[in-house]
Amino acid sequence: MLSDFAEDVVVLEPNLLTAEGNRPGAPHRRQLHALLAMGQLQLERWFPGIVEEMANDGAHLGRGSAVQFYVDGRRRPAMNDLQMIGATRPFIENSVLRRTRAVSNIRFVTGRAQGLLLHHDRVRGVRYTAGTETTATEIEADFVVDAMGRSSRLTTWLTQHGWPAAPVDRMRIDLGYATATFRRGDELPATVIVHSAPGPASNYLASACEPGALAAVEGNRWSVVVAGYHDYRPTADPDQFRARLRRCVAPLQQVANHCALEGEIDTFHFRESRRLRFTGLERFPAGLAVSGDAMASVNPIYGQGLTLATLQASCLSAHLRSGASPREPAWGYFRRTDRVVDAAWSLSTTADLAQPHVTGPYPRAYNVIRWAGDRITEASVKDPVINRAFMNVLHMRQHPRTLTRPRVLLRTARVLLDR
Repeated sequence: MLSDFAEDVVVLEPNLLTAEGNRPGAPHRRQLHALLAMGQLQLERWFPGIVEEMANDGAHLGRGSAVQFYVDGRRRPAMNDLQMIGATRPFIENSVLRRTRAVSNIRFVTGRAQGLLLHHDRVRGVRYTAGTETTATEIEADFVVDAMGRSSRLTTWLTQHGWPAAPVDRMRIDLGYATATFRRGDELPATVIVHSAPGPASNYLASACEPGALAAVEGNRWSVVVAGYHDYRPTADPDQFRARLRRCVAPLQQVANHCALEGEIDTFHFRESRRLRFTGLERFPAGLAVSGDAMASVNPIYGQGLTLATLQASCLSAHLRSGASPREPAWGYFRRTDRVVDAAWSLSTTADLAQPHVTGPYPRAYNVIRWAGDRITEASVKDPVINRAFMNVLHMRQHPRTLTRPRVLLRTARVLLDR
């Protein structure tokens, strides 16, 4: 997503310049990914034709009834204009990487990032080691982007040079999820995406309403995930995995009953959502920005990670196009990304607070927010207009506060009173 950026932009990204402690190719790269609508729009903006290209290469495009969302076991109304891509995460990442490599003014350097080059109040490049070398090489740049993910050591590097650490918001959620691949046959021929989650009727408890998802992905396969919190986290046991699928909605039951498991089951533990608030700083070096999970990492079951990253890339583009001087801190970029991150953070953390083991922090008027959210969720299963408003927020096409608009609340009340 750097096709319009200058050649002297260095991006610290896990597969290129890797922070110490990161493990390229770690198991998370096997997880399924159904790219949210806004993520598709942003990718298509940066790489025209990439969605069709991915479909031609084996990804599946789902629209209307081929995309199914369930809450408390009840199916939401279909949205005919909602399109989602079913593919594994490595497939999507490789498609983006291939298009990025085709941009003539981008040069790739492979290595392990070791630190920043700072001169007075500016970042002027990075130090890295390549392969088995122990001596660091320096690469200069007018602008550096930290996209090293949750294991980024940027804060350590900056504080070592006397810069303050960005304030951090945290919410411990103790999520566990497991992913598996099944051979896809002629079952569910018109299905691409299925997502099922507990809601108000089950008090959002995974033990009462099994959460799970599947996507038709490249290679005639189903990529399937089950999830749970705290003491209900899934294991890598195949029998337990199938048992959980059989407690889920009908499409996942069919996969459990009729499809062959391929390979092993991968399990993951996501302990906390976390965000760094760079706009809370009074000082920050020029020539430096932060993106992706290095800035904010929210509950992955909502599928917002790649969408959030593409929106942050657009924020960076807008900042660089604004004429902002690279000799000044990128405050304009951080203000733009704050609005994007706020939306994802608000949605995920408010939902996670429904779990009894999650103890906060709570936003103002949480009880009112929770009550209204429950009613909107209930109405969204019955009413396509409310469902569209809800899904637009989930897919990051609208900010969560749009659900508090009077027309949404009034229609919600009418729908529930008519039941």
